[in-house]
Amino acid sequence: MTGGSPARPDPLPAAGPADFGSFIRERHRVAGTVVQPRMGFSDPKTMRAGLVATEAAAVATAGTITVDSYTRVGDLRAVAEALAAGRDLNGYPLAHHDAATTRRVLAGVQSDSFAVQVRHGSAAPRSILAALLAAGLNATEGGPVSYCLPYGRTPLVESVHNWAASCRLLARSGATGARPHLETFGGCMLGQLCPPSLLVAISVLEALFFRQHGLDSISVSYAQQPNPEQNREALAALRRLCGRFLPDIDWHVVLYTYMGVYPTTAHGAYRLLGQAAELAAATGTERLIVKTVAESSRIPTIDENVAALKYAAEVTGRWAAEQPDKIESNDTQDARPLEQRDTQVYLEALRLIEAVRDLSDDLGRALIRAFQFGYLDVPYCLHPDNPGRSRSYLDDSGRIRWADLGSLPLGGIVETSAATALGSAELLAALSYVRRAYDQDASTDPASS
Repeated sequence: MTGGSPARPDPLPAAGPADFGSFIRERHRVAGTVVQPRMGFSDPKTMRAGLVATEAAAVATAGTITVDSYTRVGDLRAVAEALAAGRDLNGYPLAHHDAATTRRVLAGVQSDSFAVQVRHGSAAPRSILAALLAAGLNATEGGPVSYCLPYGRTPLVESVHNWAASCRLLARSGATGARPHLETFGGCMLGQLCPPSLLVAISVLEALFFRQHGLDSISVSYAQQPNPEQNREALAALRRLCGRFLPDIDWHVVLYTYMGVYPTTAHGAYRLLGQAAELAAATGTERLIVKTVAESSRIPTIDENVAALKYAAEVTGRWAAEQPDKIESNDTQDARPLEQRDTQVYLEALRLIEAVRDLSDDLGRALIRAFQFGYLDVPYCLHPDNPGRSRSYLDDSGRIRWADLGSLPLGGIVETSAATALGSAELLAALSYVRRAYDQDASTDPASS
């Protein structure tokens, strides 16, 4: 049932929806926000059980096969050794199991009414993409920047090359009749302390990179941050910028529940997830990636994933029923929807995108140059190709702001102050801000009410 070499790259016909992007948008139109777990198990039977439970959890769900960390870095020998020793992996070893095994995992589960996406975290994803295509899957995620800088020391130029080739592989698979879909992870860079404008800009730039290499079904991401109003501004900016720069392709927005240091208590975890669900519903976000009560300590069980999916679906459904026409805004001086306003997040993200695009017509070359010149610079990111000169901080309201621009091309629209730069103690406090804020509330666990 299994083998130690990657699956052949020849794609087989899809076993489920031929168009993941259209599936998500239509399901969102009919049933509201589509909720999706971050789920992966090494045993095929357990992986299948997780997909079955996901499909049954709520009206609008999408399935996930998350790949293990050995496969992400191409260490298939370590995968084989772990499985031979009976050790569980932290995900599904997609490039180890042969295509027939994965198709049995999907048989009768992935269908026209239930789509499955592969999530992995690799800067060299070709073997993973070949394996998912061979198994009849056509949707995945990642990006040359977002799956490089946070995950190791792979040179950015190498990641860009790998992702260009992988995008072309995906695009060619469309000849089988399925429409491949790729989601940028750019809106989740390092999960925290990255100002939303940079998250939005990288998400849009990676989407442009995907399009340049032949893909026309794309989703753009954003990760929930501490301040609700700043989150709404960011999602509105992301949607407006995609309308501006990606008018000729099919795209939708996906929101990740907070990706940083997670609450340790059940009530804290559910409060944070509930706010992410409300944010998704309030902003018309098509898809929400949920997190569970176990996030702070271990890999969640199937039951914990299902509980999170059900709770998120209940929150989004309740919000939509109670406030179907409400426009989320704290600005009483401007009645326009946030998507039509030149908010601070929008202006910063637009400046970053335009500065990078001016560096080269080739988006891959432009991204490499942008990090070389400091036009893109992720605060507190230790990757060798990240300039490391920009800094950010949390203000008293939980907004993430720039403390030092480094060489970011944001002069004239961003005010900074050296007094706000974080020392080591302040940095640790900022990283645990969300955990402290949500765990200290002793309110009743909302999942039990």
